[in-house]
Amino acid sequence: MDEIVGRKADHLRLATVEAALARRGTGFDEVTFVHNALPEVDFERLDPSVEFLGRRLSLPLVIASMTGGHPDGGRINAALARAAERHGLAMGVGSQRAALREPALRDTYGIARQEAPSAFLLANVGAPQLVAQGDAPPLSVDEVKRLAEMISADAVIVHLNALQELIQPEGDRRAFGWLAAIERLVVALPLPVVAKETGGGVSERVARRLADAGVAAIDVGGLGGTSFAAIEGLRATEQGDRRGSELAERFADWGIPTAASVGLATRAGIPIIATGGIRSGLDAGRAIALGATAVGVARPLLQAVVDGGDEAVDGWLARFREELLATQFLTGSPTIGDLARAEVVISGETGHWLGSRG
Repeated sequence: MDEIVGRKADHLRLATVEAALARRGTGFDEVTFVHNALPEVDFERLDPSVEFLGRRLSLPLVIASMTGGHPDGGRINAALARAAERHGLAMGVGSQRAALREPALRDTYGIARQEAPSAFLLANVGAPQLVAQGDAPPLSVDEVKRLAEMISADAVIVHLNALQELIQPEGDRRAFGWLAAIERLVVALPLPVVAKETGGGVSERVARRLADAGVAAIDVGGLGGTSFAAIEGLRATEQGDRRGSELAERFADWGIPTAASVGLATRAGIPIIATGGIRSGLDAGRAIALGATAVGVARPLLQAVVDGGDEAVDGWLARFREELLATQFLTGSPTIGDLARAEVVISGETGHWLGSRG
């Protein structure tokens, strides 16, 4: 248990350092809106709200899963949850496995519901924990239900983190059976299940397999934002684990850039969350034009909490909203649904990705 808590503390400590950023970009700079010189809309009447898994969000924004499982994580979850409640957003918590083993950690997750009584909250479990890992048995459906109950969740995330586990010094590297385990959860849980990558992106083929398994939405978690491969590489270096640090360096650029992953995954026909390097309302607009229902943001909001608390978070969200509304205005898009149909030109590597299949 001390190992899990320490690992979570490491993740939070390293997530805001420059070395944790992916070396390759998201691809959103290769998505250009065609300017509408006759927008025929009133800025004051633009509507940036969106329907997400049966709930109306004031913005197409999910505060992405970040933390929990240690005291600093609890304080950050509290601040992020207050923001979700104030601004009408969705929010995910970090992986909750630690709280099953140590009841004292439950409040670091449960605080999210205390601070956000009406927000859309997503519980979180790792796909590696749904299958046996060595002598460790898989989590049962009842245990996953307990995780959801811990925060009175509206949905459950199953995160897919093969690259992270591969590099992590103490990683779980048995991936056989992930899809079957997800299918079992979809059938057994009374809540929607969301599949979430953590930095490697989701291809069209995988998105279709997940959709066929019954997941309600896919968070692509594409390449271009915070890199858990890089974070685990930093941890490996600190621990003197040469294997992990060398793997992290070799596979630092592994994955599908976020913009391309959104365009590919949307072909599966279910809601897509674009997470991985979203840094502005303009990025969000580009993701929506590529097919995303909403975007997920982690690092900028984590940094805002660390630097200035609630006020800094509100400031970042206000800028995000203004930039998204500006994108709607300049494309003549009264609603987010209209923005999804806005004309874009896709160039460079992103254009090549979206001209391929897979």
